[in-house]
Amino acid sequence: MQKNSNFAVLKSKKSVKIKQVLNALEQFAPLPLQESWDNAGLQIGLTEAEVSGALLCLDVTEKIIDEAVAKGCNLVVSHHPLLFRGLKQVSDANDVQRTVRKAIKHDICVISMHTNMDNAKGGVNFKIAERLGATPISPNNPIGPTEKIPMVLAELPEPMEAFAFVSLVKERFGVKCAHCNELLQRPVKTVAICGGAGDFMLDDAIAQGADAFITGEMHYHVFFGHEQEIQICVIGHYESEQFTSEIFQEIIQKECPGVKTFIAETITNAICYY
Repeated sequence: MQKNSNFAVLKSKKSVKIKQVLNALEQFAPLPLQESWDNAGLQIGLTEAEVSGALLCLDVTEKIIDEAVAKGCNLVVSHHPLLFRGLKQVSDANDVQRTVRKAIKHDICVISMHTNMDNAKGGVNFKIAERLGATPISPNNPIGPTEKIPMVLAELPEPMEAFAFVSLVKERFGVKCAHCNELLQRPVKTVAICGGAGDFMLDDAIAQGADAFITGEMHYHVFFGHEQEIQICVIGHYESEQFTSEIFQEIIQKECPGVKTFIAETITNAICYY
């Protein structure tokens, strides 16, 4: 009797297809939010397959595919797309081609949510603010589902001295050093946030009255001319976006309950600090 009861429970569990996970992610961060040069969305695979598990990561590499296989996942959800440009061949000529071949060999579907997740409400920059313990400043007007938010303004619980602020950022994001301009001689309260390569938003951050600007990478010459205007804090591209997988996990657990999700243990940061 117990055996039949358990069978009935197992039978009643509704399977989830990959396309349902894809739809949930794109509902949160619609593809029209991505930049014109980007290639977010489905990268590899067939979406009619049932999800055996989803591995969530920042970058798709051969080691990530290996981890997905080891964890029994047939879905990888990444922030950075594996495919930015069309492939003219699929062999073993480079790391992208080898990763594509390995994913196909193991029937692993790859989905990427990139600049659409950067520009979405509740996306990458909101996660950075959350990690920092800062509260996003709500816009005056409602945000439409396809209205881009490339930068977030957030307020710290209390004003901080610039050095204490930089130390807080380093601690919350696990970085040993940050690239900064000279320390601001006034308290930091309002912080502008743009994960990844965000130096294109610096002028906007200044125009909106931010005391500090956090991003992942910035060109050398952009640092010049902003002494005592704004505190720049650059922490590394990977480091700034490392918690994006948590957003994927929250979306999938809410919209596709029952799907097993794993935040990747493989570190894909190609930059080493010695």
